[in-house]
Amino acid sequence: MTERRSPLDDVDRLIVGELQRDGRMPYSRLGPAVGLSEAAARQRVQRLLDRGVMQVVAVTDPLQLGSRVMAMVAVRTTGDMRRVADELSALDESIYVVATAGSFDLLAEVVCDDHEHLLRVLSDKVRTIEGVASTESFIYLDVRKHVFSYGVE
Repeated sequence: MTERRSPLDDVDRLIVGELQRDGRMPYSRLGPAVGLSEAAARQRVQRLLDRGVMQVVAVTDPLQLGSRVMAMVAVRTTGDMRRVADELSALDESIYVVATAGSFDLLAEVVCDDHEHLLRVLSDKVRTIEGVASTESFIYLDVRKHVFSYGVE
């Protein structure tokens, strides 16, 4: 069995872990926290950003910002599911699109103003994409856990 190699060394993992706890941590605190100078920490962070290993972003809760409906839309496709995934990704309402193995080919998380808006998204946008064979929607009643602190062990 081959061991999967991480693109991160120990210091990179420490940096990512610190920024997951506080994405606004100044380099003057980050450097010493991971055993580097401020300048070295800044260079390491920039390298991680440039390589696409991480992003530093503000995460919002759509339900707290006025959107009233979030749903996961499971999609079965015909033909090239990557093209369908690209079209789903282009929708303003989609915030997360993944290709899967299993009974569905794609999962798309959507955020809508209300149930009528969700109906329009499903009927007028998702189901009209060429290659969408069927959908099943799962409306969120409550989000109990949503974390971004994975991937540094």
